[in-house]
Amino acid sequence: MQNPGEEVAGEYLKIILGCDFVEYNLYTPDVQGEIDVVGINAKEKIVYICEVATHLVTGLQYVKNKRPDNVNRFTKKFRKNIEYANKYFPEYEKHFMLWAPIVKTSGPNAKNNQMKDITEIQGILKSEYGVHIEPVINLEYAKCLSKLRAYAAKETKELKSPIMRLMQIEEKLTKHVSRLNM
Repeated sequence: MQNPGEEVAGEYLKIILGCDFVEYNLYTPDVQGEIDVVGINAKEKIVYICEVATHLVTGLQYVKNKRPDNVNRFTKKFRKNIEYANKYFPEYEKHFMLWAPIVKTSGPNAKNNQMKDITEIQGILKSEYGVHIEPVINLEYAKCLSKLRAYAAKETKELKSPIMRLMQIEEKLTKHVSRLNM
């Protein structure tokens, strides 16, 4: 079952980017592990491969043996994802995305810097595979949520996604309550 962060990414792929098919927690057959969200836009032959990290207090902070592990963890995940996409979607345009609502910036001399980690992850994968990892973080993540909210506000049919239905309820209620206060 997907978590709310994965569902936000998946709904964005469906509603905003036009994916016909979205799969959550896709187990990869060749190597152990899973891909958080995969979206396929069959008409345009585009595949979106997404890793999602929804850490609201600590930001993008994975640790192993009490030491920061963002770079190792995500380069390993994206290597597997890139190889999977290249094998199973050779004719598709591929987009690799890292979705995280909160990624913290530290001072230039800080021991741990989440923004620097993302830049390092991008650099490693660009040099190894020629692939750009698209970060959907902080303000960009907020913009994606705004686009989903705008869609939910306009839609009159019941939305099936619990996340989208909640946004729809909030938007319709806000509009309704504002009319009551006139």
